[in-house]
Amino acid sequence: MRLLIENARIIDPSQSLDQVTNLYIARGRIQAISDTAPEGFSPDQTIDGTGKWIFPGLVDLHARLAEPGSRYEGSIASETKAAVAGGITTICCPPDTNPVNDTQAVTELIQRRARQAATAFVLPLGAITQGLEGKMLSNMAALKNAGCIALSQAAQPIQNALTLKNAMAYAVSNDVLLMMRCENSQLKNKGVVHSGVISSRLGLPEIPASAETTALARNLILAEETGARIHISQISTARSVEMIADAKKRGMQVTCDVAIHQLHLTEYDVMDFDSLFHVSPPLRTHEDKEALRLGVKTGIIDAIVSDHTPLDRDVKLLPFGESEPGISGLETLLPLTMKLVQEGVLDIHTALAALTQRPADILGIQNGSLIEGHYADFSLYNPEAIWTLERSEMISQGDNSPFSGWEFNGEIEATYFQGRPVYRNNQV
Repeated sequence: MRLLIENARIIDPSQSLDQVTNLYIARGRIQAISDTAPEGFSPDQTIDGTGKWIFPGLVDLHARLAEPGSRYEGSIASETKAAVAGGITTICCPPDTNPVNDTQAVTELIQRRARQAATAFVLPLGAITQGLEGKMLSNMAALKNAGCIALSQAAQPIQNALTLKNAMAYAVSNDVLLMMRCENSQLKNKGVVHSGVISSRLGLPEIPASAETTALARNLILAEETGARIHISQISTARSVEMIADAKKRGMQVTCDVAIHQLHLTEYDVMDFDSLFHVSPPLRTHEDKEALRLGVKTGIIDAIVSDHTPLDRDVKLLPFGESEPGISGLETLLPLTMKLVQEGVLDIHTALAALTQRPADILGIQNGSLIEGHYADFSLYNPEAIWTLERSEMISQGDNSPFSGWEFNGEIEATYFQGRPVYRNNQV
């Protein structure tokens, strides 16, 4: 299948490319980006891309796909369909599945289901410790050889400092990237909202910013001592941004990401006790939100993630403190990021880099680009479209989004995976 898309604005941060030109696809790969066709190229299909944008398939470093069986809604098949509807063609799935992804068998099962779905690349994250219990280390070498792109504890950080140090040393010897949430469980103390004026007013159990920053300080110190390559997942505080900036200045091998909802929402959004705003880490202050936005703008924060957590409506109808934390975010990762561009918070190239090139660089993969010879994973985007998110129309099996009713400018018209359309005109 040879495809030609003419006269589209093609944006690829990995090549510092932004121009109106043509895209040529052959045998599932990028053949050329040029005003003139490659020698001998004869398209089987031609698409007029006038007024449209093309950018690489997004790379999401953290999205739960609810398979193997877990408390989350959906399956790899359903959630990858939701992903490509949002322009995401590469997904890292954390190990908090059932059973936990701490063995080669579970990793291979995830990969097999992803191949069957054939909708997007699914990159499993293996568990750092057996059963995510934070005690016995998993066989990192076996998990890496089975295809785990990195190792993680999902939302269950290791609390024992000696266990974490041993894990880092083991990771160094196997050249494995560790992706970790930073959270001190004792300081968290079963809290559900940020510690501040809102938690006091609502009387809900609180989580201080120090629950994140003390754990982050420990992790950075141990990583520096062991030489481990670490990625800090879903930071939420201004102090965390400062600490990571300092670590990078010292030459540490540290990167980080932020969940997209942290760039739009604050603790004030939980005022109505709406459990759709219950997330972990919690929504923080306005000052934290602004610091996180600046962190993305300046490159201190390397990537933006969906932190996709598809949940059943029943667990979100419970009282705030009893509900499950999480947002269904695959379908809003790009729209919410583009909203930051429209608001002047980020420029288009920085925004797309945080969704494509930078997360791909963190993982050391070729995805997230439109380089000639690479797989043709990309989206065709209409910047003029205006639409409203409705929970009833979401593709994900979990429709737990607090952004229902939000109006967005710009919409994915089609997503291509390995050169073939996997999403088109809102029909997967």
